[in-house]
Amino acid sequence: MSFPGNVPRIITRTAAAAVVLLVLGLAWFRVAAADRESLNRALACPVGGRFVRAGDVQMFVQEDGPPGGPAVLFVHGPGAWSQIWRRTMDTLAANGFRVVAIDIPPFGFSERPVTADYGDEAQGRRILEVAEALHLTGVTLVGHSFGARPAMEAYFLDSLRFSRIVLIDAALGLDEIGAVRPQKLALRTLLAIAPLRNALVAATLTNPNLTRKLLRRLVSEQSAVTPEQIAMFQRQFTVEHTTAALGAWLRTFLLSHERSLAVMRPLYESMGVPTLVLWGDSDSVTPVAQGRDLAKLIPAAKLVELPGVGHMPVMEAPDQFDAALLAFLGSGNVNSTTPADPAAGSPSPTPSPATSRAQQKRRP
Repeated sequence: MSFPGNVPRIITRTAAAAVVLLVLGLAWFRVAAADRESLNRALACPVGGRFVRAGDVQMFVQEDGPPGGPAVLFVHGPGAWSQIWRRTMDTLAANGFRVVAIDIPPFGFSERPVTADYGDEAQGRRILEVAEALHLTGVTLVGHSFGARPAMEAYFLDSLRFSRIVLIDAALGLDEIGAVRPQKLALRTLLAIAPLRNALVAATLTNPNLTRKLLRRLVSEQSAVTPEQIAMFQRQFTVEHTTAALGAWLRTFLLSHERSLAVMRPLYESMGVPTLVLWGDSDSVTPVAQGRDLAKLIPAAKLVELPGVGHMPVMEAPDQFDAALLAFLGSGNVNSTTPADPAAGSPSPTPSPATSRAQQKRRP
């Protein structure tokens, strides 16, 4: 099949023009992000929080409740930061708990590591460093979404520090160990080129015009995405170099094959602490079948499903979420088939198989 002589030239010019427009569009988003990200993290963060040294970074933490109360440590998922727990923090503090919520880098206002190491082990050790700095023991560790991976990494590294675990719509990837995710050369190339990677992040993840749309893809109850929630998520977009930091994190998130403790399925079978598996039954990101499997896997686990709730229970059903959490924290035995015995107290945590060898690797 042949074309008139000028047709290939027209197609080539049109394609070139489209590429130029795409590049210009991405460049505009990147420039807009750089202009928006103008504040030092210490100036942009909420005044009620503080920075705590956690190994290679300073972590931003928010605290509430009596200093001597039972400690609860919250770890958020990607895109969020410690403020997402604010309502629940207030509820737990009013019930006598010492509540700590941290910003996992590169999100929120924590310092971003110079090494751009966002792997499970590095993040898990940062969580442990915060717990050590704040003298937290007998901690209830709460992890949501992909934030559950560094949370569980911290548990398996030093299980004696924790008395209970709460996993909320946890994206653990337990069935991915040993599997090689297919990766197209185009994706690896795109993520390897920092200017292009950062331009794409600026056009999507840190683009304020897309925050509402991205959040609505995570929830089942669309009314949960309020202007206040959108503004909360966007607050971190003012911190300098946020787009570049998220670009570096995204490369690790999509391409890493880290064989961390958090993805080792057999370790969950040996957990010796009460565990609450809290799941929205309409979650399309981590379907409830994953939660049911996890609850069967962990010996002392109780599964609570929230009807009509998606991937963000703390936003979509805050009253149900807080009630389930308080019921778990107030019980001495979370086995779903055995009533709690208030006189028995909480069982002593059993060290995980990974803890003894992991403690030998802990930084001084």
